[in-house]
Amino acid sequence: MTVARPAATAALLQVEAILARLAGRAALAEVCRFLRASFGAFHWVGVYRVDGRELTLEAYDGAEATEHTRIPIETGLCGRAVRDAATVVVDDVRSSPEYLACFVSTRSEIVVPILEDGKPVGEIDVDSDRLAAFDASDRRLLEAIAARLPAAVSAAGAAPPPA
Repeated sequence: MTVARPAATAALLQVEAILARLAGRAALAEVCRFLRASFGAFHWVGVYRVDGRELTLEAYDGAEATEHTRIPIETGLCGRAVRDAATVVVDDVRSSPEYLACFVSTRSEIVVPILEDGKPVGEIDVDSDRLAAFDASDRRLLEAIAARLPAAVSAAGAAPPPA
């Protein structure tokens, strides 16, 4: 999907507004909701926090929950994004042996690390039911959003887990 520069600018302003009024999991949940509602190819959006040698799902927005609420860093595309501290884009998850199947409908995925001082503290994970749904403009947008999220991820990790 191509995110036009005006749409990307508006999205970044909206994320900054969310982060100005909310913190921790509430902020992350609202960012997930906003991204899914704003971009048609984003069918599931989640934010994971690095928690030792695992990723812990802190917030998501999608039609259904994922069974992958904790993912070992050594596993899957999400783990690779953290291990490599680099964005991972897979045009067809069915051709990727690293893909951890969450939803039968998922066809492509982008995972963007959230870095603090160059070290991964979390990641944004976006699934789409379209093949090759993510292009360079999606990558740039999600990387710019990820750059704004370290404080919210840290705050989510400091808070007690939701009941």
